[in-house]
Amino acid sequence: MRRTIYAVGAVLAAAAVAVPAVATAAPAYKCASSTKDIDDSSYDGPWPDNWKVTVKTCAARSGGTVYAYAEVRWDGASFYPVDDPTIFDGAKLRVQIKQSREGTDPVVAERDFPQLEDRLEDSTSSGVRTGTYRTATISHRAGAAVLGDSVLFLDWHGDGHGYQRHDYTGSPTV
Repeated sequence: MRRTIYAVGAVLAAAAVAVPAVATAAPAYKCASSTKDIDDSSYDGPWPDNWKVTVKTCAARSGGTVYAYAEVRWDGASFYPVDDPTIFDGAKLRVQIKQSREGTDPVVAERDFPQLEDRLEDSTSSGVRTGTYRTATISHRAGAAVLGDSVLFLDWHGDGHGYQRHDYTGSPTV
C-alpha cells in the first residue's frame, strides 16, 4: 500500500512539473488626463477657494472585454476647518465605457464612486487638502472603438445648486 501511495505521489509531482503554467498578461491601458480649476460656488469670501482637480481616465481591451478606471488628484482650498465634513453635500466620480462614433458617444456601461466625498473633505492637521483617489475597474463586453470616460459631480454645501457636472478628457479608443 505504501509503495502505491509513493508511486501515485511521484506521478502527480511529475505531471505538475510537466504542465506549463498559463501566463495571463494584464491588458495594456491607454490613458488621458486633464485638469480643471473648480470654483467653490458656496463661498464668496476673500480667501482663494478654487480646487485644482486632475482626472486621468484609462481603458484597455482584452479580447471582447473593455476595462476602464479613473484616478483623481486634487489640491483644494485650505481655508476650511481641519477635516471639515461640510464642504460638500455630495461628491462622486462617474466612470463610463462609451462606444466611440461620430457625434455623441453612447454610454454602454457606467458606475458611480461616491467614496470621493470623504477623501476630498479630509485634510492634514494644517488644513492642506491634497490627495489621490483611484476607482475600481469597471468592465463591459464591447465591440470595436470603445473608450473610457470620467465625469466629476460636486455638490457644494449650502449653494443650492445640487450636483454640478465637470467633464474630463476620455481615454484613447481601445
